[in-house]
Amino acid sequence: MYDTLIENIGQLILPAEGPLKGDAMKQLEVKENMAIAFHEGKVAWIGTNEEAQKLKASERVDAMEKTVTPGLVDPHTHLVFGGSRENELALKQAGVPYLEILKQGGGILSTVEATRAESEDDLYEKAKQTLEQIAAHGVTTLEAKSGYGLDREAELKQLRVVKRLNEESLLDLVSTFLGPHAIPPEYKGKEEAFLEEMIRLLPEISAEGLAEFTDIFCETGVFTIEQSRRFMKASQELGLQTKIHADEIDPLGGTELAVSMGAASADHLVAASEEGIDNLAEGDTVAVLLPGTTFYLGKDHYAKARKMIDRGAAVALATDFNPGSCVTYNLQMIMSLAALKMKMTPKEIWNSVTVNAAHAIGRGDVAGCLSVGRTADVVLWDVPNYKYIPYHYAANHAKAVWKSGRKVWERRGAHVFSVPQPGQGC
Repeated sequence: MYDTLIENIGQLILPAEGPLKGDAMKQLEVKENMAIAFHEGKVAWIGTNEEAQKLKASERVDAMEKTVTPGLVDPHTHLVFGGSRENELALKQAGVPYLEILKQGGGILSTVEATRAESEDDLYEKAKQTLEQIAAHGVTTLEAKSGYGLDREAELKQLRVVKRLNEESLLDLVSTFLGPHAIPPEYKGKEEAFLEEMIRLLPEISAEGLAEFTDIFCETGVFTIEQSRRFMKASQELGLQTKIHADEIDPLGGTELAVSMGAASADHLVAASEEGIDNLAEGDTVAVLLPGTTFYLGKDHYAKARKMIDRGAAVALATDFNPGSCVTYNLQMIMSLAALKMKMTPKEIWNSVTVNAAHAIGRGDVAGCLSVGRTADVVLWDVPNYKYIPYHYAANHAKAVWKSGRKVWERRGAHVFSVPQPGQGC
């Protein structure tokens, strides 16, 4: 007796074990007229729909003309923060430069101020609501960064919120310490002192298990290559894996640094150099691309996903959900942008939000793939085939989401053409 059996599946999507690089990203196993069963949180059986008719299950789900995939993985989010910045939209539309917005009290420093001011419980409740929306869009595993505290107490507060969310929710959250995300006002002109303060936090973070990864914003006006190298080295010496915000605006060489340091991922990479792209193909670092950020900022140049894949790199996609430069948790929308703006194929896109995204955050052994014995992270999509989601943009196509075999979200039908009966709800 299985716990759940999904039968009559129109298309079952089975990404290969990864990370997938280059030409391997162009391959995707797609099976029709299939069924999948899970028991005690694991995938217990995969077979044909005909074979499934002989099986018994506590719950049978009809997936006729629908698609089933692994749960999506979002490997770059800024989940925990205080406040919001909707007032800046009109300023951006009017062409007000970001530095001027900063002078007016906006930008990242306004989020830092709000995050410092909010209590841990308030940050938790806000992030909890966001996490429910993330799950509703088909994501079962995600990374969550700090980086809006920029001092000891506020950074630890954010990390404690992520740890609590991971313990109390069914989703799998991977915590990343991004203390060196920007230079706080009180350290203007004293960047080295601020970086040293963030490095001094690492032993405490490691000892308390508050993060698995560290990250640093390597960019003009923020942290240099050498500063980033020092921070990454200090992290690795304490057993923390490393990531880096690299080459988003200027080709400083952050991509090359990431590969040379064995970073799990290098993120953004809009301005990655030719040498950096070649290094990605030769190394094990996953390129995590964030087209939603480029779109939201109104930029014309996107990361060179097509060139990276054709050269042999491993590429993943993420939302970069944050209050300033990408205010969306809809990874399905990011999939559409990857097709429209970065010329990625549907198969490459699916590999980028499942298997490769999982490897970018150290979850390649438990997330991003479906096979017998694996964790039953499964999404039932109300679409006829895997090509449909990149095609039909800005909608939520998820019908039901299971995390470790437990249903965490299900769409209920609307009553547009009929009146609901008492107790039915909507």
